[in-house]
Amino acid sequence: MKLRCILQAGVFASAAVLAQVSVADTFDRIKKSQTINIAYREAALPFSYLSESKAPIGYTIDICTKMVDALKKELKLPQLKINFIPVTADNRIQAMTSGKTDMECGSTSNTAERRKEVDFTIPHFFSTLRMMVSTSSGIKNWPDLKDKKVVFTKGTSADKFVLERDKVRALHMKMVEGKDHSDSFNLLETNQVDAFAQDEAILFGLKAKAKDPAKLTIVGDPLASEAYAIMLPKGDAAFKKAIDAEMGRMMADGEITRLYEKWFTKPIQPKNMNLAWPMGSLLKETIRFPSDKVN
Repeated sequence: MKLRCILQAGVFASAAVLAQVSVADTFDRIKKSQTINIAYREAALPFSYLSESKAPIGYTIDICTKMVDALKKELKLPQLKINFIPVTADNRIQAMTSGKTDMECGSTSNTAERRKEVDFTIPHFFSTLRMMVSTSSGIKNWPDLKDKKVVFTKGTSADKFVLERDKVRALHMKMVEGKDHSDSFNLLETNQVDAFAQDEAILFGLKAKAKDPAKLTIVGDPLASEAYAIMLPKGDAAFKKAIDAEMGRMMADGEITRLYEKWFTKPIQPKNMNLAWPMGSLLKETIRFPSDKVN
């Protein structure tokens, strides 16, 4: 019995050591390589998407670029190269947990389930879940989806809330899975589905890029409010502290507000479209009192 306890203690001690070792020292790796790996989304306008010249641009990309400048000063590096890595809603968390990326700069919601695997910095946006439909569809709210086809993007949390509404209302919706936001949007635009359920921020961006935006409308009572935040490696306290500090500084100095205005209230690529979306009260409050604590 004593020998078994000793062996068990040794196993637990080894597991603890392995857990400590598994937490990547992001600072050391960045300093040695003088490169930071940033995950981004290719079609999450205006947060993270490809420009007309196929370069990553967007609200979150701008925020992360400023953070890279701060890390460069923190580590006293003559240069710090950004290695942009495209990810999807489905593989973004795996890219972080595998050590492939150091930061994910897209449109990821900070949820309790995801916090089991990754860390998040202070939110830079808040969005609610709604749906985009054809203007001529007659669909105005969730009960109108009875027996309809609804698409959601694989790897997002939209399906959870829509399925809850389906269960409560007995709507018998047929759920369709899009591989990414562009695929989901294409299914709607080509009339293969009746509605596209997603965070309204993503929907507004996709609508603005549509061949004929007037043919699409965003409707439905908000089902949930979620905080968008930059995703970081789980358990690297020093790295997270540095990123949180820079986010707090950007909020205090008005940089987040200026970037928000640039991407949400002024003309942007493509087609010089303007989302004309003023800042919401939750983000204003977060800028006043920065915190990474969300529900």
